[in-house]
Amino acid sequence: MPSPIGKLPRRLGMVPADVPSGVAALEFELLQLGFLMSAELYRALAGLDMTELTRVGRRLLHCLREEVGANATHVPLFRKFPDSVPADTLDFYVRRVFSLLLQDPARPCVLCGENGTVRPVSPCAHLVCRTCWDGADFSACPICHRRIDLDDPFLRPSERSVSLHRDAVTTTVLLGSCPDPGAACRELATAMLARRTPMPAHERAELEILLEACWPAALSWLPETIPVKETRAVVLAQALRRGAGELLPRHAGTATDVLRVLSTLMGGDPGLRIRPERRTSLPRAVRRAVLACLDGMPYLLEDLLRHREAWKHMAEVLHPHEQHARFPGAALAFAALRGTRLDPGTAFGRALLARAAGHPELEVRDGRVRATTFASRVETALADGRPADAAALLSHRPGEFLRRLSHLLRVTYARGGGGGDGARATASPLESLEGAVRRVAPGVLLAALGQIRTPPGGTRLFLPRGGTARFRTLPDRRPALPDEVVLEAERVLAGELLRRAAELPPLRRALLDEGLADLVAPTSERTAGAALVRLARGSTQPIPRAERIRFFLHWAEPPGTRVDLDLSVAVFDEDWRFAGLCDYTHLRLGKGLVHSGDLTSAPEPLGASEFIDVDVRALPARYLVPVVFSYNDVPFEELPRGFAGFMEQPEGLFDPLAVRQKFDLAGPAKILVPLVADLWTRTMRWTDLNLSAAGYGHNVAGSADEVAALGAAMESAFTGRVTLWEVACWHAAARAADVVVRRRDGSLCRYERRPGEDVEGFAARLAARAAAQPFEGPFEGLSEGLSEGHPGGTDLAVLVSGDVALPGAQVYALHPYGLGAARLLDAADLLSVLAPAPAAVTTRH
Repeated sequence: MPSPIGKLPRRLGMVPADVPSGVAALEFELLQLGFLMSAELYRALAGLDMTELTRVGRRLLHCLREEVGANATHVPLFRKFPDSVPADTLDFYVRRVFSLLLQDPARPCVLCGENGTVRPVSPCAHLVCRTCWDGADFSACPICHRRIDLDDPFLRPSERSVSLHRDAVTTTVLLGSCPDPGAACRELATAMLARRTPMPAHERAELEILLEACWPAALSWLPETIPVKETRAVVLAQALRRGAGELLPRHAGTATDVLRVLSTLMGGDPGLRIRPERRTSLPRAVRRAVLACLDGMPYLLEDLLRHREAWKHMAEVLHPHEQHARFPGAALAFAALRGTRLDPGTAFGRALLARAAGHPELEVRDGRVRATTFASRVETALADGRPADAAALLSHRPGEFLRRLSHLLRVTYARGGGGGDGARATASPLESLEGAVRRVAPGVLLAALGQIRTPPGGTRLFLPRGGTARFRTLPDRRPALPDEVVLEAERVLAGELLRRAAELPPLRRALLDEGLADLVAPTSERTAGAALVRLARGSTQPIPRAERIRFFLHWAEPPGTRVDLDLSVAVFDEDWRFAGLCDYTHLRLGKGLVHSGDLTSAPEPLGASEFIDVDVRALPARYLVPVVFSYNDVPFEELPRGFAGFMEQPEGLFDPLAVRQKFDLAGPAKILVPLVADLWTRTMRWTDLNLSAAGYGHNVAGSADEVAALGAAMESAFTGRVTLWEVACWHAAARAADVVVRRRDGSLCRYERRPGEDVEGFAARLAARAAAQPFEGPFEGLSEGLSEGHPGGTDLAVLVSGDVALPGAQVYALHPYGLGAARLLDAADLLSVLAPAPAAVTTRH
């Protein structure tokens, strides 16, 4: 079986050593994409025969071209873009309308008056004058902008030549050799299974590839516990397909875990945000395994009620009442869920009524079983003004307690009034907090910390559960927490993470980048899209300093369905008032924005591409927001391929080396806002959010208010979030006595733990970026000893740019250029190692 490593070159940063390569030619092709062979990979591939070179070289290049978007042929509407884009969009539109309404092939052209120049184009059959419309510039019908047949006489070769030659390659990713693909797959899968924060959908798909390709050997990779519920569902669904149903009761602790598995089996979302399109019949063995697992769960009915409608649908597949004698607990729970009337005159009714009598939380009314749930008791306590009772209840479920901590503290403080008894009342949730934090995943701790220290005021941003991640905003009118309450909660939460970090292996030295303060720690990546540069939502990065930035969009439509996507840019002033746009209705906005033209169809093999050039210096407004619209309401998930991104100072129309960000268009969304750029501070914030969409004709004109609301909300919504800088400081302070920090200006400084200084004090000094002594020595010397008292090199580096060789070190780098033999980490890996000890984890969190 071919190794799955060939499908994941970017994730691993290496290719199998036993694959062939023509070396020189392949190396040149890789350089044009921004990838460089390491010395060991070059040696391993040298001398292999040409047949194998062709096979594997093509596969490798295809994967890497796909990473940067160079796998598609990019042909915009105006092939001479940006030079040939009309200066007056209205005049261009009027000429199209006149041609559509008045053109006649037997008469002179209504625009130029020439005879014999008007002919139809295929397949739209619009009448096009060969004199008025330049077939060497247009790549589609000038009237409707739909693609036309590539052999249509209207299309003529463009005299414009495009060169992708560069004098020097400035940005490369180093590809290493992989002598043991099986071991590399195992290492990657093991790391993914151990992650403590949810993965985005595309990474779960990668895990499925690894498990499927390596089954049944993959069974030995499974840890004792799989922390993330969605990851667990992917593994258990694979196990059920392969007849390993014994794994289900071992790893599924709740009915919701089982529902995730069933949803995955039916092609749905393991995060339960999207219901499967249709229920799939399950084999009898799978149904028995599922019912047996459910039958032994102590909180079964309560868990079923969490997803009432989904379980009602699943009951039609599981048929729990058919096996009520074998699985009476499951049968009773489903009877209560569905409101089944239990007739004491039947064996089925008598058996379930007798079982219900043994559960005090259940009662029978009118022959139907009713339950009082844990959630209802918590909500009743809060509604009755008893936050201390609610906190006491939630303390038995640490994960739920931490998720409600901010609300509990604010309710407690608001009812206490802020003094005397109020201060005493706030102590109740904090007293429970000390015990709860020991048993909760690090992502939940970080989310709670961010919520508590985010001050009220401004705008709250809500991201409801759902595949399109639609948002809504509200003014933040929550009561403010007293400073002492915030500080105490922060002390407990951060202290627990520092305690866990201190239990990890010590480090000789840690290297940190101050720029990590711009990156939000990824507490959850469930709705994150696949992107070349993986940023957590809310993170900021500098706008490229080149004179020209080019946004790009490419898509292809499925057979029989026309798909019209639009790349647009909306511009706003400092108060988020609409100040202009660049889209198919305004191809130019002053000298700052130029659109390549609107393509309204994207048939294979060419697909369609749109571009917008941005001259940041020529834009007088403050905010710039790119948006991708599905004009005719086709969701992105139906596209055979679709992606967007931006380039910095490209050479030619599409330059792989100039690509700075590229992200896939996926899911049921129809309007995507990837980022918000602030031209005054020259920063852009990663949003990766979808706007609400209904009907037909989505464009900036209909969504400007919503785009402005999103942009205004992003700043305040992420003010208090935990950053990767803080996470890195916790690791460094707890594990190393010697820390080197690279400042934003590129200078280096060095922190050492002072005699008698505790971990909390050292961490606070690092996080605050207090004054420190300069680092003596070159940046390249970080892999060596600093001085006689500090032997060895850097063991852990958390960086924005991986532009230093750190052989053997564990390295996270947002831009992992040239790291060579370093062991690369994901941002989520920095949190996964801060998981609680297995004995401390509860099954319900």
